[in-house]
Amino acid sequence: MKINILNPGFEYEMALGTNTTFDIKAGLQFALDPLLPDVYEELAFMPAIAGQYRYYYNFENRQRNRRQIYGNSANYIAPAAAVFFPGTRTIENNIVKGAFGYAGVVTGLQRSFNSGFNFSVDVGAAYYTGQFNGAIYPVANLSIGWIVSEKRWCVGR
Repeated sequence: MKINILNPGFEYEMALGTNTTFDIKAGLQFALDPLLPDVYEELAFMPAIAGQYRYYYNFENRQRNRRQIYGNSANYIAPAAAVFFPGTRTIENNIVKGAFGYAGVVTGLQRSFNSGFNFSVDVGAAYYTGQFNGAIYPVANLSIGWIVSEKRWCVGR
C-alpha cells in the first residue's frame, strides 16, 4: 500500500507471478479532458481509478549491476486503463456530465527506497472514450509517495 502525494490518493500493487504485478490506484489525478476543443490546452484535476498489469523486465540486469530491486525497483511495460469522474462542467456553453476513460499501453520505471519513498513514471498512448468521439491521446503518469504497508511485494527473482 502506498500513499501518493502528487496525485493525492492510495495505490496498491500485488504480485501475480514472476516479474508481474497488478497495480491499482484511486485518488485525484491530473488528466487530459477530451471534451475540450483543444485537448492539450489545459489539464483537469479530477477523481480517478486506474489500473496497470505490469511486467518488469530488468530485475536480472539490476541485480547483476548490484542495484536495488526492493519494492519492484525496475522498468516495466503494462496495459493500462483508467476511469475519470470529472463531475458536471461547462464546455463551450454546454453542460457536460459523466465519466470517461482510456485503455492503452505504457512503459515506465519505478524506484523504491529503504526509507519508504517511492516514485514511478510512465508514458504511452491510449484510446480515450466517453461522451465524445473516441480518439488516441498520450498518457503520462507520475506518482510520488511513500510505502505505508508492505509485505514481500517485490516480484523479481
